[in-house]
Amino acid sequence: MAVRLSTRPSVSDRRSSGVCRVWTAIFLVGCGLGVIGAGVPAPARAQTTLDFPPPPAPRPKSAAAIERDKSGQKQMLVQADEINYDNTNNLIAAVGNVHLYYGGATIEADKVVYNQKTKRLRAEGNVRLTEEDGKVTHGQVMDLADDYRDGFVDSLHVETPDRTRMAAAQAERTGGNYTVFHNGVYTACEPCKDNPKKPPLWQVKAARILHDQGEKMIYFEDARLEFFGQPLMYLPYFSAPDPTVKRKTGFLMPTVSTSSKYGTAFEIPYYWALAPNYDATFAPMITTQQGLLLQGEFRQRLINGAYSIRAAGIHQADPNYFKRSDGTTTPGFRDNRGSLESSGRFAINDKWAWGWDALLVSDRTFLQDYNPRLSQYRVTDPLQTGLAEGKSQLYLTGRGSRSYFDARSMYYLGFSESDVQAQIPVVHPVLDYDYTVDRPVVGGELGFKVNFTSLSRTQANFDAVTKAAQLSGECNTADVRVKNSSNCLLRGAPGTFSRFTAEAHWKRSITDGLGQVFTPFASVRVDAGSMDVTNDANVGNYVNTGRSDLVRAMPTVGLEYRFPFINVSSWGTQTIEPIAQVIVRPNETQVGKWINEDGQSLIFDDSNLFKVDKFSGYDRVEGGGRANYGIQYTAQFNNGGFVNALFGQSYSLFGQNSFAVTDSTNTGLDSGLDTRQSDYVARLSYQPTSIFTFTSRFRFDNSSFAMQRMELEASASFDRWSGSVMYGDYAAQPLIGFLDRRQGIQGSGQYKLDANWVLLGQALYDINDKKFAQTRLGLGYIDDCLILAVNYITNYTYSGNVSNNHTVMLQLSLRTLGGTSVSQGFGGTTN
Repeated sequence: MAVRLSTRPSVSDRRSSGVCRVWTAIFLVGCGLGVIGAGVPAPARAQTTLDFPPPPAPRPKSAAAIERDKSGQKQMLVQADEINYDNTNNLIAAVGNVHLYYGGATIEADKVVYNQKTKRLRAEGNVRLTEEDGKVTHGQVMDLADDYRDGFVDSLHVETPDRTRMAAAQAERTGGNYTVFHNGVYTACEPCKDNPKKPPLWQVKAARILHDQGEKMIYFEDARLEFFGQPLMYLPYFSAPDPTVKRKTGFLMPTVSTSSKYGTAFEIPYYWALAPNYDATFAPMITTQQGLLLQGEFRQRLINGAYSIRAAGIHQADPNYFKRSDGTTTPGFRDNRGSLESSGRFAINDKWAWGWDALLVSDRTFLQDYNPRLSQYRVTDPLQTGLAEGKSQLYLTGRGSRSYFDARSMYYLGFSESDVQAQIPVVHPVLDYDYTVDRPVVGGELGFKVNFTSLSRTQANFDAVTKAAQLSGECNTADVRVKNSSNCLLRGAPGTFSRFTAEAHWKRSITDGLGQVFTPFASVRVDAGSMDVTNDANVGNYVNTGRSDLVRAMPTVGLEYRFPFINVSSWGTQTIEPIAQVIVRPNETQVGKWINEDGQSLIFDDSNLFKVDKFSGYDRVEGGGRANYGIQYTAQFNNGGFVNALFGQSYSLFGQNSFAVTDSTNTGLDSGLDTRQSDYVARLSYQPTSIFTFTSRFRFDNSSFAMQRMELEASASFDRWSGSVMYGDYAAQPLIGFLDRRQGIQGSGQYKLDANWVLLGQALYDINDKKFAQTRLGLGYIDDCLILAVNYITNYTYSGNVSNNHTVMLQLSLRTLGGTSVSQGFGGTTN
């Protein structure tokens, strides 16, 4: 992950901030003297948080600035109704509609008087100073030096390019860097269009505001934070970086959260901009039940890349919380817990890069239990399904105009309590290389693929394929009884497995005078493998144990035929396209002798109906003669909408059907491809306009036409409404470990109450278990200067002692001053 330390930090906008925060206005927390500032809220994710719209584009240079750039000297241009010269007093007066252009800045006023002796100018009447950076200053009287660095302004009003505003009865500017506003007001809100004198949504009033442009800080003295013109919080003194700052040392926005695991937590991050190319963040989190969690991050950007190091740790005050009522313990039952992470990415040149990700944790559930702020595994949306695994890797990748290379070694760490680390493979390296020849070969496209995979595990991984085996847990226990393909699958064999694959493929498309499209294709693939399978109990019932070396080859030739029939009507275009594909190749050899690691995922649907090899990886290779055929219909409407439908089937022509031959994982069985005539697959997509989209996918039994798989997805957006719904229905596939039918529906929607308020909801319902898995109800407000959102979330997934969690999340952000989020968990049911 490349981290740009010289610009906005990636984790949050780590600018100067401090102990006293805007959220204290909500919770009425007292505040003493301190330094505060702004952190921009984390990016919106799954509608949990909102974010401000991007700032306007940079203001183009004025004509005077362009002239100065060309000549290297500042040019002055004065326009006025009349210009008067007082040679006696060395005064020049421009009167009436005065426009003065100098050094990229513009002054507009009713009258401007320039004193040639003192080198000062005095602008009077509706004065408007527009500086080169886009900042606009209004006033009734401005007394300035001729370079605008020093001066005095009466009835000041300042507008900056990033839409912030400051006003004061009087202001002084000295040294070109310091501006003092007396009885000043600061806000990032746009004025009301109907009544500009109406107080903005929020503003800070202070007896004295000092803007240090050199330090890029704004200091407030004797200040009040007001909402709708009403004071809500008094701040004797505070400071914030000015809106142009992207990174600055100081406190970031604190956060408050609650959890059944650690109680109430208060977190105050501190960001330290050590240098333009490296920084550090410290984020101690004080919890009421478990004590102090320390966490920190160091990041550095070098000439050719960047790296970061993150750490978190705690000495738990009450580890007994992680002990269940029946006396069993969870991974969190220990005194000291923590994590160490690192990541980096470096460019070798414009085509090659290398990098790493590293993770070390005390136990598998530490990151879920404490969700450290600085961790790359931090969950920002409680409706996420949870952390499945952590990954440590070292990689080298490169990309050319017609080639791709990637090599990496990986170590996966399971985050689930049910994970057995010894069953998770260690990938020594996996290497992929693709290359396509940049010129036609025999009129077609020739390409090459190479894959090398080597991995190992120390313990066999079995899955139940019967109810009895699932209930007894015999597939997950020691050698209680004999395990074989009738009751268990061997998902992963213990030992070491290495495979090298090389493939050359060619295809060419030929269109005749009738519009028929013929695509001949050919390929040849060779695999060489070496396996050393540990002779653990029952493993020999599935694969040969000990050392074995294997070689196999698969040549393939085939032809694809398409004949689109096109009809053009007044409303649009219709296309009916029959598609047929014939593939000739020998039988797959040595099935069951090769360890199947990357080819276990097989879903037969419209997306792979016309794939030459339907297995998902390299460890299995489809063999035998096969025909794939179907028909596709497309209607394209003139208004931009369309209808698309596909219906088809696959047929085993001759030889051995690879999907009917079992291996240690039964891949191919219950897939719909394991019979001579496959199941039927279909797709229907409909989009009448950009407002509504509907997509569906089906798989029907080839003999009874019973539904085996169905997915329905629809989304709509019109007027103030938007939403989506997805329904899935999957028949049981006991031969590959799915013993029960699976049904579920997930829906989400939002309604814009007006231009600023939005109401949203989301739910996931498990139809088989007849219960909700997740729900959310949220209300949010967003405008140019304020974000306020509240979400009520219920997550019914099991984790540790708690079987369901109820969380209320509050997000509050004042643009330029900062934002924070508060989460309150309650009502969890303990196991």
